[in-house]
Amino acid sequence: MNLKLLVRPLLASAALAAAIALAGCTTDEPPVLSGRHMQPISDQMLADFERKNMTKESAILVRIFKEESELEVWKEDRDGQFALLKTFPICRWSGELGPKVKEGDRQAPEGFYTITPGLMNPNSQYYLAINTGFPNSYDRANGRTGAFLMIHGDCSSRGCYAMTDEQIAEIYALARESFFGGQKSFQIQAYPFRMTPANMAKHRNSPHLAFWRMLKQGYDHFEVTRHEPKIDVCEKRYVFDAETRGRFSAADKCPAYSVPQEIANAVREKQRKDDIQIAELTNRNVATAPVRTGVDGGMNPVFLAALRKKDGLFDNSGRFTGIETTAKVPGTIPAHVNPPREPSDTTGSTFGLASSESKSVQVASAGSQSGGFFGNLFSFGRSEPAPQPAPAQANLPKPKANAPAKPAATAVAAAKPKTQSEPAQPATRSANAGAIRPQGQQAPQAEAYADAAPAKPATNALLNGAAPTVPAGGFENRFGAWR
Repeated sequence: MNLKLLVRPLLASAALAAAIALAGCTTDEPPVLSGRHMQPISDQMLADFERKNMTKESAILVRIFKEESELEVWKEDRDGQFALLKTFPICRWSGELGPKVKEGDRQAPEGFYTITPGLMNPNSQYYLAINTGFPNSYDRANGRTGAFLMIHGDCSSRGCYAMTDEQIAEIYALARESFFGGQKSFQIQAYPFRMTPANMAKHRNSPHLAFWRMLKQGYDHFEVTRHEPKIDVCEKRYVFDAETRGRFSAADKCPAYSVPQEIANAVREKQRKDDIQIAELTNRNVATAPVRTGVDGGMNPVFLAALRKKDGLFDNSGRFTGIETTAKVPGTIPAHVNPPREPSDTTGSTFGLASSESKSVQVASAGSQSGGFFGNLFSFGRSEPAPQPAPAQANLPKPKANAPAKPAATAVAAAKPKTQSEPAQPATRSANAGAIRPQGQQAPQAEAYADAAPAKPATNALLNGAAPTVPAGGFENRFGAWR
């Protein structure tokens, strides 16, 4: 008998039993699900799976790029490598390029995060939501604070990555099916921009450059292997695809470790070529991105264009009431959505939120799973904050030009990255050599909705330190209408 045919009925029974048990020990009514979280995969997406040699239940990985305002969903194909499935334009994100540092800075996080079923919220007040797990172990080791950072719908952000409702429904369904297929967690990689030599050269004057060069190591590992990089944290910095008999601790000295030689060689070669291009662009004095303060985040041009034209709905009094889904606009834009304000250029040398990475790179791993897969699957958690309406839409400013990028050359070595390019490391499995692994193991995952108790140490290939908090009505025990 096909074991897969038994999985969903068994999970459904377990979910029902968990709900009844929890209802018996609390005075609160069990959450009522809207059914949004069980929307089926579209026929078009199913056709894309077949065309790209993928299955509906195969593992996923998410990459986010702030400056481009794009979210990529990658999916493992039948050959065991990740391939790009679909790119979603981001409707709104807040803050500026750079990591989230403290509660209230309105920054959307950057880094590597692990998403478990417990971080999926089917009862979100933002239609549907995926908790990123911020702060992860790297963030905590570096003293960063914040809560309720997510990927959600409603196209309105206060430190999150906001999609349209239609987009988050599709992303949520892809994650749900990967969990049904056995993936225990998936990785979110959040970047300031695509980590190309051109972008690194343009952003070479940023106070966040050292931090970004560290992120680029993980980016390069994925680029050369098309496998999810294993993430660890030690000495307050990220380490990629490390093999060790020791134990990683976010704030403590790194144990002796090595990186598979094949990966180390491939990463080193990519970084060597990137460094040459960065140096050439710098020598040509390519324009750098201006240092800005008070940046109001970003919005993909497809949404900016729609808002400028206001090709949407108006009531009888002529008041703008939103933009419906069209061939060019991937989802409904609510009436309360405003485009980003124009930032103000400054002559200062640092951002207001410049973090310690500008002096010395400090990295940590993101996200761990708390308990087993089924433990996360059937647990309740706390609810997210209620959404706040955005200010009334006034004169819509022109979209800001894409900010230029900074140079970033990274070595495969796991030693703390410097603000200047480092020499390439030997290809052998030397201690402290950071790398990517070429095997499709379960990946580290995304940042979280709320502040949570420190996560338990990760095992296998999972990121250390993802916040295991689950919003009320969370995904784990509330898949709802099982198929």
